This record gives sequence, C-alpha cells and structure tokens, in this order.
Amino acid sequence: MGDIKRWEVEEPYLHLHCGLGEAPYYEEASHTLRFVDIVKEKLHTVDLKKGPSSHQIHDLETAISTTALIEGTGDKLIVGAKLGYATLQLGSKKLDYIKKYWDERDGPGKAERMRGNDGAVDAAGRYWVDTMNDPMVQEPTNEGVVFRLDPDLTLHRMIENVTIPNGIGWSADDKKMFFADTPTGNIFVFDYDLASGSISNRRVFFHYPDEELGGPDGFVLDSEGNLWTAICGGGKVLKISPGGKVIGEISFPTRMISCPGFAGEDLFVTSAEEEEPEKYPDSVKYGGSLFRVHVGVTGMPVHRFKMA
Repeated sequence: MGDIKRWEVEEPYLHLHCGLGEAPYYEEASHTLRFVDIVKEKLHTVDLKKGPSSHQIHDLETAISTTALIEGTGDKLIVGAKLGYATLQLGSKKLDYIKKYWDERDGPGKAERMRGNDGAVDAAGRYWVDTMNDPMVQEPTNEGVVFRLDPDLTLHRMIENVTIPNGIGWSADDKKMFFADTPTGNIFVFDYDLASGSISNRRVFFHYPDEELGGPDGFVLDSEGNLWTAICGGGKVLKISPGGKVIGEISFPTRMISCPGFAGEDLFVTSAEEEEPEKYPDSVKYGGSLFRVHVGVTGMPVHRFKMA
C-alpha cells in the first residue's frame, strides 16, 4: 500500500457489547453522538461534552439500522427500520412506519426475512436505505435492494440483487455517489444526478484485496474528498484518496469494525461482537465497543431528510 499514515487505537471510548453497532451520527447543536445496535435493538446516545459518563441506552423493540434528522423538526428522527422507513419520537421512542420497503410484488415472507442495513441522505433531502436478508432469520442471499425515499414519500428501487449492501455517500460536488458492496470487496462509484436522484455508469472505485480478511462496510467522506471505510473482519478503517488509493489506516483491538462517523476532527467508529471467538480470542474483549480517534480533518456536511 506504499507510504501511508497510520493510527493505532488500543482501547475504546465506550467499552460496550453491541451485537452490531452501526450508524454513528453526531448532532452538533446538542453535542450528542448517537448510534444503534441493530441486533440488540438499542439506540445509544452520549454527550461528547460530558463524556462517557453521559452514555445512555434506549430500548427500540425493533431493528433500526440507520437514522437521520428531518428538516424543520426537532422532536423526531427518520430511520431505516426492520420493515421500512419510520419516524422515531426522540422522547418516547415511539416508532411509526411511513413507508414499507416491500409490497405484493415481493411475495409472502419477504418482510420477515429482510431488514435495513445502512443509509444516508443526499443533498436534495432524499433518504437512501439499503436492505439485506436478516441474519437472525436466514443467511444473506442476493435479495438485497437499495431504496431511495423522496420527500413526497415516493419510494424507488435503485440497486437490486445485492447480498450485503453497505455504506452510501456522495462527493462534495454531488456528481458522484459511492456504494459499498461488502461480499465483492468493492466500493462502487456512480455518476449522480442531484436534480433527479438518478445513478448511472457504475464502476469500481476501490477494491479490497481478496486475500485480506474482511470487506468494506460503512464509510464516511471527509471535507478533503477522502473516503474512510470500515473493514469489517479486518479490524481497521482505511482512508482512501479521491483517486481510489489507500493513504491511511487505523487499526483497532477488535476485528469486527462496522462504521465510522465524524464529530469535528474526531472519527467515532462502531463495531460488532466477534463472530469467531474461538478462532480470534484477542478480538473478543472489545467487540461491540465504540472507538474514537483524532484524525485532523472534518467530515462532509450531513444532510436532513426534507419531508414534504
């Protein structure tokens, strides 16, 4: 990989035991970082000004994989949940579905065997959420779909026949959309039309070597155009240049690194419990924890869903 900058994280910011920690999201106005545990159906929050002692865990009673703010609303979120897009009241944690993923064309049983996995809002306020087979129900197959929900709640199927679709993000000029397809080892890039939300000209932006452990998972872009991707199963986050070259690597004391997110110049990184504890005993202790590393650059602006 040549001469790259390296960071090493030795212990977590929050020593937790998430089944699958995901979707770190920083709200600057309240200094609050939130993230989810998809498997254990929890929402975690921590006030970064107060530190780890302010950590709270909230029961959700369903699997939520991604969250976003709604423009003009301060008392609820929009989330990618087990069955579809929903609003989540911040106080009561009451969940109300506003658009289900699946309909009659999908046949019986699909809603039960699927769940959301990752997502992001584009600069026009559309919420992209990708879905996959729920591993609590069955092994993943290529039934996954990447959806786009428009502000008028029209739902579009943008990418189909994927097994474990993951991170989604856009370049600063909104002319490119990036998408991680974990089993292939690829982060793809599409030409993006912000006005219509259409994607075209899919090609490989970055390929994680087949001989290495793990694959690209959640990612985030920084203000300089670099993409920081978790390598789940590989115990690291890679910093990838706009040209698709690895220029940085953060190593962690657990393998199952899942998703990074910026809070200022710090990168907060979620993880999952170790899937093979007997084979990788050193990975067990901090599996499912939240990590922090200072990287000296800020993230791209995070957009809100523009509900009509």
